[in-house]
Amino acid sequence: QVQLVESGGGLVQAGGSLRLSCAASGSISGINIMGWYRQAPGSQRELVATFTSGGSTNYADSVEGRFTISRDNAKNTVHLQMNSLKPQDTAVYYCKAVRTRWRSLPDYYWGQGTQVTVSS
Repeated sequence: QVQLVESGGGLVQAGGSLRLSCAASGSISGINIMGWYRQAPGSQRELVATFTSGGSTNYADSVEGRFTISRDNAKNTVHLQMNSLKPQDTAVYYCKAVRTRWRSLPDYYWGQGTQVTVSS
C-alpha cells in the first residue's frame, strides 16, 4: 500500500499564492506518475497537474502558467506551487499516485485531500 498525505491548503485572497505538498510513504517502488486533482462542490474531480518519473509535466488549461508541479525524489514528495489564485480555484485538492505495470492494470492511490479556498 501507498500512503499519501497532503498539506498546505488554506484560505487565501484572489491573486495570492499557496504551496501544496504531498508526501508518499509505504510501498512506493514503481510509482511513476504523481499528480494533483481537485474537486469543487457539485463538480467532478478534475486533473490539475501531473509529473511523470521521466520528468514530463502536464497541466490543465485553466492553471497553465499559474501553477507549477515539482517533485523531490529524495523526500518522495510532490509539490504544487499555485500563484495568481482565482476564486474558481476553490476546491478540495487531492494527491494521486499511479503505478503502471507491464500487461497489468495500474494501481491508483489517493490522499485524503486538502481544502483550498480563494476569496474574491
